[in-house]
Amino acid sequence: MTTVTRASSTLTRDALTVLQPGFDGTTAPDWLLRRLGEGLASVGLFGRNVQSPEQLAALTAQLRAEYGDVLVAIDEESGDVTRLEVRTGSSFPGNHALGAVDDVELTRAVALELGRRLAACGVNLNWAPSADVNANPDNPVIGVRSFGADTALVARHTAAYVDGMQAAGVAACAKHFPGHGDTGVDSHHDLPLIDVGLDVLRSRDLAPFRAAIAAGTRAVMSAHILVPALDPERPATLSRRILTGLLREELGYDGLIVTDGMEMQAISATYGIERGSVLAIAAGADAICVGGGLNDDGTVTRLRDALVAAVRSGELPEERLADAAARVRALGEWTSAGPMPAPGARIEVRGAGSAGGAEVGSVAGVGGAGGAGGVGGAEIGLVAARRALRVTRGEYAPAVTGPVHVAAFSPVANIAVGDETPWGVGPELARLLPGTTTGSYTGPDAGATALAEAGERRVVAVVRDEHRHAWMSEALDTLLAARPDTVIVEMGVPGAAPRGALHIATHGAARVCGVAAAEVIAGG
Repeated sequence: MTTVTRASSTLTRDALTVLQPGFDGTTAPDWLLRRLGEGLASVGLFGRNVQSPEQLAALTAQLRAEYGDVLVAIDEESGDVTRLEVRTGSSFPGNHALGAVDDVELTRAVALELGRRLAACGVNLNWAPSADVNANPDNPVIGVRSFGADTALVARHTAAYVDGMQAAGVAACAKHFPGHGDTGVDSHHDLPLIDVGLDVLRSRDLAPFRAAIAAGTRAVMSAHILVPALDPERPATLSRRILTGLLREELGYDGLIVTDGMEMQAISATYGIERGSVLAIAAGADAICVGGGLNDDGTVTRLRDALVAAVRSGELPEERLADAAARVRALGEWTSAGPMPAPGARIEVRGAGSAGGAEVGSVAGVGGAGGAGGVGGAEIGLVAARRALRVTRGEYAPAVTGPVHVAAFSPVANIAVGDETPWGVGPELARLLPGTTTGSYTGPDAGATALAEAGERRVVAVVRDEHRHAWMSEALDTLLAARPDTVIVEMGVPGAAPRGALHIATHGAARVCGVAAAEVIAGG
């Protein structure tokens, strides 16, 4: 009887260990602390859990008091997807801006500084970087989250990001395997299909993941996508052919495999999260992310019980569950003993600024001051944002000399980005050009409405992915026909041809991207 009880206890503990739930609030609820004592080994944080660095550090300390090796994960890509600065916008540009600069040492420096900030708050697993090649310019969910559409560029920057993040002692997580860049559907809403041949997948989509693995990435996140060339029946997250056959056996990856959010419609609406979680672990996943929208003890209990029942029925091999749990614990142990750079440690960053950028010499540790001619850690994000700008001046380009009207043409935000985080150039232009006003517009009458509200003020039109939104392009047509001196700031993927008196492509909508663009506008 004792043997049965011990075995049952181990099974239940392993089932809890592979779960990576979220929760509501800025302090840990009692149920979560209790589960950490029972075997839960991971927690996922989102914007709803973050108020300030001090609060976040207190929260992670609370979690660690229950289980010292707990994995505290966060979706901090920087750029458009930020949780640390969800209410203000990120201090770091995202992947697309870094890819536009194409300086791998800069990418490494940005990832290192971001990693230091995460580590200082007690976060030790970052669900980043996106290693997706943005092959479909109309991709509704990746876009500026990708380093770009060029496979070699994405591969070298993915490796640099992994290197920088993990130099700070924070585990990186390359996503979304085997590549979410060639989709026209957001997997938060439906199951995307990537219907290309094996030769394309291997040469294009898999290359950045090979680079991440070579760089030593500690985690890889699976995608909820159907790739018939690899598995015609099951999405990657649930596919043994993809997670075990391809990722483990062919690519030789031996780290943690974590799923994308199981509450996303691509899984929850087709398989359900309980069934999906069992299939994912059986396929080769080690950690079940379920924190994006299901944040209660009831969800944890249901998933734990589903895994236990699957083992007892013979559907899920007990050894597979035990192996998954062991990988989770091993990563927790790595982060506890992981490398932490000394305060003020420096790494070299080559290259000069462009389009308003500054000379970059070296990057000091978080909170440290840069040396003579150097750039402090707190400044590296703005330096990168300035270097990422692409400025095109039209034939008619008078200087901006007074207050302007900022017309923000706002598309619906995808779920990964969310609608809490502010974006644009309005606040910074209001500081640089007092009297500046801002309006937000959408729909077929957006251009005419913006024109009417601007009055006599110069118009600065701010867009995201103009090439994907016909109404947005039409709004710019309306503005430029009436006001050819209109300034255009593209803060998404710059897929449309530059136009306007002044066109600035920021390659992302992070706060620092807006600051960098505003400097150019106000500076003439």
